[in-house]
Order: sequence, then structure tokens, then C-alpha cells
Amino acid sequence: MVTASNIARRLTRVPPAYFVFLALFLVIWATRPQMVNVNVLSIFIRQVAPLGILVLGQLLVMRVRSIDLSGAGVILLVNYVISSGILRGAPIWEFALISIAIGLAVGLFNGLMVGKRKSSAVIVTLAVNIILIGIVQFLASGKPPGDVPKIFAELYNSRLFTIPTPIVVWVILAAIMAVFLSQSVYGRYVDAVGENPQAAHFSGVPTERVVIVAHTIAGLMAALAALVQTSSIAVGSIRFGLDFPLNAVAATILGGVIFGRGEGGVLGPLFGVLSFALLFVVMTIFGIQEPGKLMAQGAIIMLAAIFYGLRTSKA
Repeated sequence: MVTASNIARRLTRVPPAYFVFLALFLVIWATRPQMVNVNVLSIFIRQVAPLGILVLGQLLVMRVRSIDLSGAGVILLVNYVISSGILRGAPIWEFALISIAIGLAVGLFNGLMVGKRKSSAVIVTLAVNIILIGIVQFLASGKPPGDVPKIFAELYNSRLFTIPTPIVVWVILAAIMAVFLSQSVYGRYVDAVGENPQAAHFSGVPTERVVIVAHTIAGLMAALAALVQTSSIAVGSIRFGLDFPLNAVAATILGGVIFGRGEGGVLGPLFGVLSFALLFVVMTIFGIQEPGKLMAQGAIIMLAAIFYGLRTSKA
């Protein structure tokens, strides 16, 4: 028998990212139907591509009952390396390799501390984030470092057919992550650790290694997000991206990945990030300035927290 409680219970199983995305899309369609086209929306979606890439790492660590709040520090450090001039004249592949090395090193350190030393993921990654931000501000003496090589802006503004390159990169990485989690042995390990770490351990699953690899991949995703974000602003900065970790957590939870439950896929968080893109469109339509945007972002994070409470209470 279908009852109101059964319907409500089923609705709580649907990631709220889909409802938020639909509601924002309908607002845009009703108020500015001319903006509902691929060219216009792709501009706003391109802006959240770095967040989308960061979310791919966040959803992975949350699937193994961990969390990563060090993304902002990685983004700032990569931005400093690219814009400070210490690699002046270097080819773009050298910038990319050094940036990826930074992300992998930070992710590996987080993974070792959380997976092997059993330290609190929140405390460790938050501390790493603060340390990295402090290092950048010390090296930059509190001033923006400089300009980013022009090749980064050119790549950011390029298109594959009619789709902006950052969106193509994001979608490809999301597809790789989805296949990786659904088809690989490691993906099955992630499911087992997320379901019950103790049972997984006694079943022969290398739980420590699974957590370490998850954090290392999250560090890699943070570095790739940093490359895209740095390309988007084309200048050095010591402050941008500080809200990325919380937004990444919010988008991941909105997408149905619940901290401490090991549930969720890639598509839900992707729509969580797209919801942020449509939010920026709505804010632009109604002429809402930065304070209003911050409040709207906070409201989405609050919605994620409420959803988290509802899902965990039903467990």
C-alpha cells in the first residue's frame, strides 16, 4: 500500500540536486527564456568546471567515509607556482606536471595521515589547507603574485566543436571516475569500505590502501581543478577559491553521497555542481550582487546539511 510516509521515504532517497537543478532551470526558463540555450548556459557551466573536477575527488573520499578540506590550499599553491614567475618560459606541460605533483603529494600525505595513522580527516585536511594558504601568503608577501602565461587563457577559452574545453575536460574526468568506480576492483573495494570498514578489513579488503588511494586521487583532482581555475582568472591570487572545499562538500551531499555511509555515484554530484551554475545564472538575471550570492550559496549548503540529517535519520 502506497502511503504518504512511503512516498516521503522514497523522495529522501532521490538526490536533492535533481530537484534544485530543475527548480532553478524553470526559474530561468520562466523569466529569461532566451538564456535557455547551449551557448549561454555553457558560459556559466564553464565557470563551475573547476568545482566539478574538485567534487570528483570529494565524492571518492566521502565514499570511503572520509573527507578532504584541503582543496583551496592546493588551488592557491598551484596558482602561485604558475603566476609567480619561478617557472618563467617553461612549456605548459612542465606547469601541468609540477601542479599534478603538488596535488598528488598533498593527497598522499592526507591519505597516509587518515588511512594509516587513523587521524581525523576533518582536522588533518583542514590543517593542511591552512598551512598551504599560509605558505602562499608568506611567499607572495600578501600581494597577488603576477600574471598567468597567456597559453592558459587561450586553452580555457578554446572549444571542442561548440563546447568549451573546460566542460569537455570535466565530463571526460567524470566519465572516467564513473567507470572506475563501477567496473574496477578498486571500485568494489570502495563500496565495501563505505558499507562497513571493519567487515571489509576482515574480508581481506586493504582498507588502509583504499583510503590512501582515495585521498591521493582527490589531491590529483584538486590539482587539475587548480589548473582550470587558474586558467579562468588568468592572474595570480592569494584569496580565490577559499570557498571551494565547502561548496564541493555541499554539491557532493546534494548529489546523494552521504558522509559515513559509502553511498552515491557520480551523476548526482555532477548535477549538484550544475545547480551552482544555474544559481549564478539566476543571480545574474535578478541583478543580485556578491553578498546575495554568498547567502544563496550558504542556503544551498544548509539544504545539503538538512538532506544529510534526513538521510542519516532514515538509516
